[in-house]
Amino acid sequence: MTDDNTSNEQLWDSRYSESDRIWSGNPNIVLVREVTGLEPGRALDLGCGEGADAIWLARQGWRVTATDISQIALDRAAQHAAAAEVADRIDFQRHDLGASFPVGSFDLVSAQFLYSPGDMPREKILRTAASAVAPGGVLLVEGHAGYPSWEHSPHPDVHFPTPEEVLESLDLPDEQWEVLLSEEHQRSQTGPDGQQTTRTDNTLKVRRLGPLSRPH
Repeated sequence: MTDDNTSNEQLWDSRYSESDRIWSGNPNIVLVREVTGLEPGRALDLGCGEGADAIWLARQGWRVTATDISQIALDRAAQHAAAAEVADRIDFQRHDLGASFPVGSFDLVSAQFLYSPGDMPREKILRTAASAVAPGGVLLVEGHAGYPSWEHSPHPDVHFPTPEEVLESLDLPDEQWEVLLSEEHQRSQTGPDGQQTTRTDNTLKVRRLGPLSRPH
């Protein structure tokens, strides 16, 4: 349970303060799969954490705006980007996405597992994310289909939307958008006890139609 008086920024700063690295350092598998082959342009990485996705995108030639609510995460991500020699291609910005959002339009907007233990208006944020996609650009949303097997006390009021529910909540005009992918899939994940388990995730990939549309 979280204290209602604790902000999301404090929650995430506290989590990142627990260790020098809390994520694997590898880019998300679906991001790599779905973005490989796209012509690099401007990318927006929502909830960039320690920067693995942003660094991978920059290495592929994208110019990346990467945002997170935790300044500790952003500072760590900037260090990793400098070590990877791509710091000049990434603009790290701190945003509480429910209150502020990066300015501009982007050829790719990526939201990989955008969740928070505190109150976060995820649907509102994703609608704002869709509005930031340039004509011909792609919105890629990756989420969980449920709790992992090792979570013994899940919060009963948490709902993990299906890709169809995410699409419906975006309220996109049909004539302006194309659904490229909407699916559930399984992946292997290592639990806290070191055991391998299978987890179900889901992916929604949509493209804003326009003169800049590119093959996917």
